[in-house]
Amino acid sequence: MPITIIAIGVVLLLVLMIVFKVNGFIALVFVSAIVGVAEGMTPLEVVASIQKGIGSTLGGLAMILGFGAMLGRLVSDTGAAQRVATTLIAAFGKKHLQWALVLTGLIVGLAMFYEVGFVLLLPLVFTIVAAAQMPLLYVGVPMVAALSVTHCFLPPHPGPTAIATIFNANLGTTLLYGMIITIPTVIIAGPIFSRFLKSFERKPPEGLFNPTIFKEEEMPGFWISIFAAIIPVILMAISAVCELTMPKENAVRQFFEFVGNPAVALFIAIVVAVFTLGLRNGRKMDEVMDICGDSIGAIAMIVFIIAGGGAFKQVLVDSGVGNYIADMMKGSSLSPLLMCWTVAAMLRVALGSATVAAITTAGIVTPIIAVTHTDPALMVLAVGSGSVIASHVNDPGFWLFKGYFNLSVVDTLKTWTVLETLISFLGLAGVLILNVIIH
Repeated sequence: MPITIIAIGVVLLLVLMIVFKVNGFIALVFVSAIVGVAEGMTPLEVVASIQKGIGSTLGGLAMILGFGAMLGRLVSDTGAAQRVATTLIAAFGKKHLQWALVLTGLIVGLAMFYEVGFVLLLPLVFTIVAAAQMPLLYVGVPMVAALSVTHCFLPPHPGPTAIATIFNANLGTTLLYGMIITIPTVIIAGPIFSRFLKSFERKPPEGLFNPTIFKEEEMPGFWISIFAAIIPVILMAISAVCELTMPKENAVRQFFEFVGNPAVALFIAIVVAVFTLGLRNGRKMDEVMDICGDSIGAIAMIVFIIAGGGAFKQVLVDSGVGNYIADMMKGSSLSPLLMCWTVAAMLRVALGSATVAAITTAGIVTPIIAVTHTDPALMVLAVGSGSVIASHVNDPGFWLFKGYFNLSVVDTLKTWTVLETLISFLGLAGVLILNVIIH
């Protein structure tokens, strides 16, 4: 019966969001309440559980999401991202242009949300395509693949970070495993896959091919731009290595555990970016602070949707559904990692939003960790892989890709949808291989 109630709740969530176009946060909170009451909780218990879920989820994420948005906007609005892109492209040359854009997508993608990185870098891609006389998809898809992979696999992005918080997974370990999976995934889904898209080539859309580009003197230096963007990743990676190689009482490990905490690492990066990308580059403090302030509005709804997913998760835990699922899993032979991926994939196809699919899946499968003792970091990556599969017309990213690459709906399904599905299966394969190696 509890599983049936969850299934009905998920269907209700899909109907509200797909058919009635209800806002994701409102739908998640409403369904959480319905499921809680149906599972036998009193209305007051449901309210308390929802509040607890929202509070506990945002308690660990609010600073990470806020600081991440600020850093991304600073990298974007100061010209640092453009400096990284143009320098790498000049260094690699026309022959290896795809690899330059893969690196650009990875570096820029680590510091900002997928949509922000996409909109920021595509005008540069258009300029490169026109100057180098090369096909648009051949040049652009490797960069898009890199942005998509960092978005679903690597903290401090909202999806992986939120799932890691729910699963109580170490973010440094998640980042380390994620990077191992990211490299082969990006190579296959980017430079290799793009070579099969020659029949879908189009010219850049006229309305978008007139970007405002920073002048040379307006941009910060190349190494400063890269350093500011990847400080959080460097600190988190060092922290993860220290945790794996040093005893807990070691002073060096304790120091890097502190500075490698995602919130602390992002704050350090913001402080560095304010001075190196902002003040040192001729901007006034109030102008730099305006950039930071404006960045928060862009993530407000993402924060609330994540909070709604946390509420749904907490209701499932407090109503006893978690224990019921745990008892069921004791006798199950299905791989927990495969189960996570499958649930996330089904929700992704139905909902469209990778973030909502991932957070909802996390709430449903959390009890599996305690029963099966599966590595939480690998669970995070399994859910992240499933949450990007088969993007289609209910995903805003689908229309973003269609518009910027000037494709028809059918051609977008044959290119973008296949690309996201390829990333999903490659991610799953990487997770399963890592699981065998680690265990």
